[in-house]
Amino acid sequence: MTIARVDILMTGPYVPVDMRTTVRLDPHLLAEAKKVAAANGRTLTAVIEDALRESLSRRSARPATARKKLPTFRGKGVQPGINLDDSAALLDFPAFAGATPFRF
Repeated sequence: MTIARVDILMTGPYVPVDMRTTVRLDPHLLAEAKKVAAANGRTLTAVIEDALRESLSRRSARPATARKKLPTFRGKGVQPGINLDDSAALLDFPAFAGATPFRF
């Protein structure tokens, strides 16, 4: 798969000097962005800027997910014969026989 390259000239009060950077985009994504720009009489740069702003605003507006409290039990730690890397085998262990798997 080839990657399309887009050169972007960065200017503005937040950039001390005019800077150019190259962004590598999926060619299909670039073609779609060009279609949107042409259909709306806008520049490719404006379409990319708007899409990036929207993506960043969604990310910052996303509420922090609450941490899930996992059940804990008193005991003597991992018992002999328990392999924590094999969760399916835990259901065969006598203490857990017939237990319903925990789901989040």
